[in-house]
Amino acid sequence: MGFPAVLADFAPTLRQGGLHLSTFCQFPDANVIEALAKTRLESFVLDMQHGMFDEASVLACVAAGALEGKPVLVRLPVDAGGLASRVLDFGAAGVVCPMVNTAEDARRLVSYLKFPPVGARSWGPRRAIPITGQTAPGYLARANNLTLAFAMIETRQALDNLDAILAVPGIDGVFVGPSDLSVSLSGGATLDSADVAPALDLVAAKARAAGKIAGIFAINPDYAADCAARGYSFIALMQDAMFMAQAADASVAAVRGKTG
Repeated sequence: MGFPAVLADFAPTLRQGGLHLSTFCQFPDANVIEALAKTRLESFVLDMQHGMFDEASVLACVAAGALEGKPVLVRLPVDAGGLASRVLDFGAAGVVCPMVNTAEDARRLVSYLKFPPVGARSWGPRRAIPITGQTAPGYLARANNLTLAFAMIETRQALDNLDAILAVPGIDGVFVGPSDLSVSLSGGATLDSADVAPALDLVAAKARAAGKIAGIFAINPDYAADCAARGYSFIALMQDAMFMAQAADASVAAVRGKTG
């Protein structure tokens, strides 16, 4: 049995703006993705920047998500643009790229992720073709719309250049890293700067006005709901390690509560 065509509807649906709940994954294990894919989470972001993923584990985890009918994106390491087209060849539904601070950074990202005439992506989507359920010509014709390019907005410089970044053809959306944004706006003083909240409103409003997707990481459900109210539609809710820890603590507490 072949892969479900998990990518065919993912990007078009996300562009419509309805709330989509994903999560960041730190553990480079396909079994973790397989288990989480049976939950109500709608997609996964494999974290190559701060998580423990290498290329082999990305390949395995993209396939594990596909087998369960869930799309998988990849957050790249900093300054690792060469990996961008490679993870798309593996069948990733999109790329979240950190530290996109200028329009030039955004154009460079697009060059890796989109085929001509939009970018300069090289041909070789060996795993992406079966995962998307396309023929080779069909994939070439649709790939620029099927796969998503997210530019992370994490610095004061990125905020200053937000309009220019959003205007780059081929950038499908922006994705806020609230902690890094706080570190930048506070000059390294705090992870919870009061300046982040108005910045979140600004990013969401400008993304919607530009017809682009507004994405963000949410540390907990209350924060996620607040971000949704601000206009964010693609929300990475917590992390796999956080889900595991919270579920374990809640289960232990439930047993202790029943046994005294």
